[in-house]
Formats: sequence, structure tokens, C-alpha cells
Amino acid sequence: MRFASLGSGSRGNATIVTAGSTTILVDCGFSVRETAARLARAGVDPEEIDAILVTHEHEDHVGGVGALARRYGAKVWSTAGTRRSAAGALGEVPRICVFSSHDSFAIGDLLIEPIAVPHDASEPTQFVFSDGQSRVGLLTDAGCITPHIRRMLSGLSALLLEFNHDEEMLRRGPYPAVLKQRISSDLGHLSNAQSAALLREIDTHRLQHLVALHLSQQNNDAGLVRAAAAAALNCSADWIGVADQDGGYGWREICAGV
Repeated sequence: MRFASLGSGSRGNATIVTAGSTTILVDCGFSVRETAARLARAGVDPEEIDAILVTHEHEDHVGGVGALARRYGAKVWSTAGTRRSAAGALGEVPRICVFSSHDSFAIGDLLIEPIAVPHDASEPTQFVFSDGQSRVGLLTDAGCITPHIRRMLSGLSALLLEFNHDEEMLRRGPYPAVLKQRISSDLGHLSNAQSAALLREIDTHRLQHLVALHLSQQNNDAGLVRAAAAAALNCSADWIGVADQDGGYGWREICAGV
């Protein structure tokens, strides 16, 4: 199993996960043309995408999903709440499947375990992916950490985790007060401190990769992210991966049995 980020941030998000002959795209906040270019950079033909999973209806996650599905015929998967709220953004898609945020399901060679998360959206989810040997977790767009999230993200082989903002940078930054409140609320986004605390609270002894996602360009810094994560994991800051808005993050492969 392996994964890559096509780009992560407030201007668009997309993550690829593959196992065996199955390729899944999680979210697509980019245009079809931009997505195809980013997929090409990762060595993936858009025709290879078996499914597009939608975490929630916000534009930076769902903006390109409908157009991509129509162009290449990929099946779209979402919760019922996300489907309703994203209907206008998605438009007509060839095939759409609704899943429960409480039940796992399989797509090809991948088992997907949804994670219900606290965020200002309609029935938002994040995911754990498994190929039967290893588990990869994806958690962004959550305002706080719940006991359920801790349980789901313990014992992973790899974790893609939101480090959205540094609390002091957000406090001092240029955003209006109402937006600062939204971001820092329990239905907003995870700060560096919150994500570092999560790493201290879960079982990370099998963790082969940690990649930070959804960094704010105005309210965070990759150096601060690496320092916070490295301190939590007691590892070198160089070991921490950071995905950015334009370049994303390249392929990382899971070594089975580790």
C-alpha cells in the first residue's frame, strides 16, 4: 500500500491511496485540468481511479469531484449528509454511493473505515485504509480530538494528519475575529498543539510515516510543524513529512509486516 498528496491547503486538497490494483482519490478541490496535471506528476492516469471518496462538502475538498467523475467515470462515495450538502457542487455524477460514517466498506483491494469527525459540515468523515496487513490513517478538517478518533488512529502504519495553524500566529494574524473563532473552535481545524497532543496519546510504535496536511499559509510554518511533531514522537524533525499547497507530497510506501 502507498499514498501521496496532490496538494493540501485552503485552495485545494486531494490524496491518493493505492493497494494492489485499486486506486482511490480522497477529495478533489482542483479543476479537472489541474488534477490531471498533478496526477501525471505522480505517475497516475486519471482513468486508473476506481473511486473518489468525499470527506465533506467544503469547496477546497469537493470543488473538482463532480467534473472529474463525469470526465473519467469514477464512482463517488460520500455520507448521506455530505451528498445532500454537496449536491450543487457535485452536479450530476455517473455513479454515487452513500456510506455510513459508522460502518466499514470495501473498494477493491482496500478496506475503508470511516471516522466521524467534529467539523462545521454535514456528516463529515475522515478515513483509515487497510490492505489486510497495514493501516493508513487520514485526519484533517477536525476541530478537536475525540475518544473515537484516538481509537481509530492507534496502531497505524502511516498517518496523514492536519497541522492547520500555530495558535499564536493565528491570534496575531490578519484574519477577522469571526474567522479566527471558526478556525480555533471545536468544529474548526486542528492546531499544531492539538495534533502533537494526539500523537502523544495514541499508539505510534508501528508508525512508518507521518505527513502533515492542511497547513495554513498565513497562520503556520513548516518548521513549527516539524518541531511540534518531532517532539511528540521523539524523532528527528527531518523525519516528519509536510505536504504543501502546490507540490503536495510524493509517494510513500508501507513496508508490510513492520
